[in-house]
Amino acid sequence: MDLLQAIIIAIIEGLTEYLPVSSTGHMIFTSSYFGIEKEEFVKLFQVSIQFGAILAVVVLYWKKFFDFSKWQFFIKLACAVIPALILGKLFDDKIEAVLEHPTPIAIVLIVGGIILLFIDNFFKNPTVHTEEDITIKKAVTIGFWQCLAMMPGTSRSAASIIGGMQQGLTRQAAAEFSFFLAVPTMLAVTCYSVFLKTYDKSGLKGFELILQSPENTKMFVVGNIVAFVVAVLAIKFFIEIIKKYGFKPWGWYRIIAGILLLAYFNFIK
Repeated sequence: MDLLQAIIIAIIEGLTEYLPVSSTGHMIFTSSYFGIEKEEFVKLFQVSIQFGAILAVVVLYWKKFFDFSKWQFFIKLACAVIPALILGKLFDDKIEAVLEHPTPIAIVLIVGGIILLFIDNFFKNPTVHTEEDITIKKAVTIGFWQCLAMMPGTSRSAASIIGGMQQGLTRQAAAEFSFFLAVPTMLAVTCYSVFLKTYDKSGLKGFELILQSPENTKMFVVGNIVAFVVAVLAIKFFIEIIKKYGFKPWGWYRIIAGILLLAYFNFIK
């Protein structure tokens, strides 16, 4: 992977991390197109640049994250992230195996798109309008919904937003709680991938791969900066879109993207 490829992947991460379209799926398809999907540093890079996307939420909602007087907010996030931490650790190897096969990911994109076309019709009478109204029970339930995104192509954002709406949240409240929940979830995944996970071929930890060469370090730093800037813009854009149009635009996008990717990887590549 060169620096230009790293920047393109980081742009895709920033654009898609908080949209219900699967950032992992988009990055996998992009790295496959470049022919670099099997490189260990690429696999690490695609996870580690989530740190930049995490910072985007913290900066945009800094009043929420730095108001330590509202300790209930942090309790809700801590409880909601537990299912993903446990199940993510248990199924880490199986998830990584799926990442090497684009076809099932494309199929999941299409199925998820069909669901998004009708999701607004399923939950028409929301009762929860702000994060303060979300109970711990509702937060944990949304956390279990988020675990559906362990299947690459599902989208962590889509799963947690649908979970929020199923629990009575408005579209905006569900989207914003999904953003908040992404911070501890992705921070845990990033820290595990960088500091604890050993990469089979090299036998190195993630941070050792990053520091293995000046080029790797540069791509890691630049990738996180790019992901941060793009994610800030994407979050603002997404909130305005769902206010006006709901989730249908993202449903159609997923379906079209999934069909094109199926055709590419099965008939063209």
